[in-house]
Amino acid sequence: MDRFAPLYQDHLATLTRRAETLLNRHGLQGLVIHAGVPQRIFLDDMDYPFKVNPHFKHWVPVTDNPHCVLLIRPSQKPALLFYRPVDFWHKVPPLPQGFWTEAVDIKVIEKPEQARALLPDDLSAYAFIGEATELAGQWGMEQVNPQPVMDYLHYHRAYKTDYELACMRIASEIAVCGHEAARDAFFGQKSEFDIQLAYLSATAQGENEVPYGNIVALNENSAILHYTALERVAPKRMRSFLLDAGASFHGYASDITRTYAFDPDSRFAELVAAMNEQQLAIIDTIKPGMAYTELHLDMHQRVAQLLSRFELASGSTEALIAEGVTAAFFPHGLGHQIGLQVHDVGGFMQDELGTHLAAPGAHPALRCTRTLEPGMVLTIEPGLYVIDTLLAGLSASAKGMLNTSMIDELRPYGGIRIEDDVVVHGDRIENLTRDLGLA
Repeated sequence: MDRFAPLYQDHLATLTRRAETLLNRHGLQGLVIHAGVPQRIFLDDMDYPFKVNPHFKHWVPVTDNPHCVLLIRPSQKPALLFYRPVDFWHKVPPLPQGFWTEAVDIKVIEKPEQARALLPDDLSAYAFIGEATELAGQWGMEQVNPQPVMDYLHYHRAYKTDYELACMRIASEIAVCGHEAARDAFFGQKSEFDIQLAYLSATAQGENEVPYGNIVALNENSAILHYTALERVAPKRMRSFLLDAGASFHGYASDITRTYAFDPDSRFAELVAAMNEQQLAIIDTIKPGMAYTELHLDMHQRVAQLLSRFELASGSTEALIAEGVTAAFFPHGLGHQIGLQVHDVGGFMQDELGTHLAAPGAHPALRCTRTLEPGMVLTIEPGLYVIDTLLAGLSASAKGMLNTSMIDELRPYGGIRIEDDVVVHGDRIENLTRDLGLA
């Protein structure tokens, strides 16, 4: 991991420059970034799985330790107050070691309340960033998650440093191992639950370590966009498999989806191959300076052409889009920003002041309207599904464009989604997923 040291140093320098600009602009002396606190389950003596504040892990790769605090001040090393309790009930986190610790001033606290004594006496000119807002009040901090500060940080998080890209490449490598194991389990006719176990085993990440709940869907379950039920018994007849699953590395996420047909000679297999072609084709059109919304609208034209080609619907491309037919088959957005969070923040921001540009009214599920620029990482994930409630909600004229017999044939297969993570560079598009050999 020594190769990460210079990348991390440069990453820290970038974050420091951004922080200094922010502090000067708003007359602040520094930032206090809190990792977060455990959340207790109602009427229980156990906590929900801990999820760290993404602003905290942006600075240091500490993702599993609550009560830690970062102090960011101009011209000084970031100070990390590292929580290391005296405890025999749970494993005590080891003292941090590795490529990043030389660049950070680490101080150990054994109790959360000890943090206050290690912070400046007067915190009135510091901004608190975190969910523990009552703690900020106890510390005499009045500027708690101030919107101008959050807008600036969220906007600039879209531009990944080389360190961040290196982390995301490894997160993709891990996820690809899981996808290959899950694919083999599908063709071995395993249940959704067993496929999930194969994925987690191959990635060596548990359910609370992967960046989101894996979508492991067989047959008609593939039409449920966020399906996580995991049947324990394999269906009597295997038709299709949709896997939407990622991995984490140093707090950065990957997000990959693949769809497979059990019978390679089926009509559904032809549709999967055609969608794969269109997904690659739209990635080839990406270039700096274009709006992500353009890509999404382009994909609807491609979906309309697929509907016609596979006789699921008839009519011109324009009519299929205008009547809402493509939106019924492809109801989600083409993708989203990704990084510290799977659905990374700032997707609608047009500048660092937080100017908001909403998704087009006909496409409310689109998660990104940014203009694409070098350093951005986004997912490209077109889909096509048979979702009866959406088809039933179409107008009479739109329903007249549907070919019900072909839709009935496709329904038992659920649907298709194919997703890659891509990096926008000044002179090329890097495909974090395909570059690893995942077809």
